[in-house]
Amino acid sequence: MSLQGHRFARPRETRIITVANQKGGVGKTTTTVNLAASLAQGGLNVLVIDNDPQGNASTALGIDHRAGVPSVYEVLVEGAPMAETVQQCPDFPTLFCVPATIDLSGAEIELVSLVSRETRLRRSLDEYLAQRDEEGLPRIDYVFVDCPPSLGLLTVNAFVTGREVLIPIQCEYYALEGLSQLLKTIQLIQAHLNPDLHVSTILLTMYDSRTNLAQQVASEVREHFAAETLQTSVPRSVRVSEAPSHGQTVISYEPSSTGALAYREAARELSERAGGREDVSA
Repeated sequence: MSLQGHRFARPRETRIITVANQKGGVGKTTTTVNLAASLAQGGLNVLVIDNDPQGNASTALGIDHRAGVPSVYEVLVEGAPMAETVQQCPDFPTLFCVPATIDLSGAEIELVSLVSRETRLRRSLDEYLAQRDEEGLPRIDYVFVDCPPSLGLLTVNAFVTGREVLIPIQCEYYALEGLSQLLKTIQLIQAHLNPDLHVSTILLTMYDSRTNLAQQVASEVREHFAAETLQTSVPRSVRVSEAPSHGQTVISYEPSSTGALAYREAARELSERAGGREDVSA
């Protein structure tokens, strides 16, 4: 099923999803931008907040993020209104992005001394969404916050901002290592800063059905997190890896590729789940 031309139902309210896994290279950014593009292609208004100093989500969405461009750094450290930083993605008119620039790499240190340092991103996003309402602009249906592969203040801000957590897990050795640490961090955030936060979705990435290891990891994840794990898994795909070097998501770069089909199917599942409140961190 290609889902090309498929229209997604709008959620009852804006869904704010933090995409996290402190292990690098698991497909966080790839998942963020391709789910966002799939939902935007399906007629929804989507905002991606690139909260990773590497700025890979900004690159993949074709967004200008050279040094000095208004970005998430200005929002977090200087208190700039988010509206001043939002850019439109050239491939999808209803997909928007708050970019990350190289300036963000120093933000971890600068945030330490700031007042209410853990809640700055959330407050700014809430103000931005309220401002859109006041101006009669279409409601943002989904917000995705892309995190760096660490558990510092940038990630804490992302967890305080989100209401749901989406965890991409790659189907490789050590995939589940570090997951318990991530779940402990989420529990701490729930207890102290954001009681609404919960793990709603787990997506298996880099799946190679030919290997026993991938099948083993997939069945282990599905066994432990049956309610949260999407049926769709994303296969290893050259097209998915190539797309960002062209400043595109795989959804626009090669819409008929296996990777694009898988991400569109995952977006359909995500939209049909409506952020159910199952809690795996308990």
